[in-house]
Amino acid sequence: MSRRGKAIVKRIVLDPKYNSELVAHMIRVIMKDGKKTVAEKIVYGAIEKIAEKMKDDPSKFVKDEKTFASPLEVVQSAIENMKPQVEVKTRRVGGTTYPVPTPIKENRQLSLALRWTTQYASARHGMGMPAAVAAEILDAFAGQGNVIKKRDDVHKMAAANKAFAHYAW
Repeated sequence: MSRRGKAIVKRIVLDPKYNSELVAHMIRVIMKDGKKTVAEKIVYGAIEKIAEKMKDDPSKFVKDEKTFASPLEVVQSAIENMKPQVEVKTRRVGGTTYPVPTPIKENRQLSLALRWTTQYASARHGMGMPAAVAAEILDAFAGQGNVIKKRDDVHKMAAANKAFAHYAW
């Protein structure tokens, strides 16, 4: 019998402006010290900056012969690019600790992608936070940038430790 309790599934509240679960999740991740209105201004400002970039040069927002019409579609596609598929977890077997590659659940993939976006956007200096978040999202949409590099590093670490995959359980 398991000693761990059941995970409590929280009811997701949609954001009021775009009626999107993803935007609400981004707001919660960016929020610091309970300042939700500041986080909302950052996320909505980033989405507006993406919309401005889409108006300026719509040819950059065509991928695989699909034209992205709204900034929310661009954000969704960028976050899909950011999500890691596999990560390395340590397992202790017989007194030795092994780095074991394990697949990541969908909700953790999203949480990691948004956490990395916030981390690298706040590390960008010389611009406001909305511009930095928009820049990270646009870089991820293009398949480059700090978050994509982080995801690739996580994948490389898992590939390097594929020999220990049989310890996963």
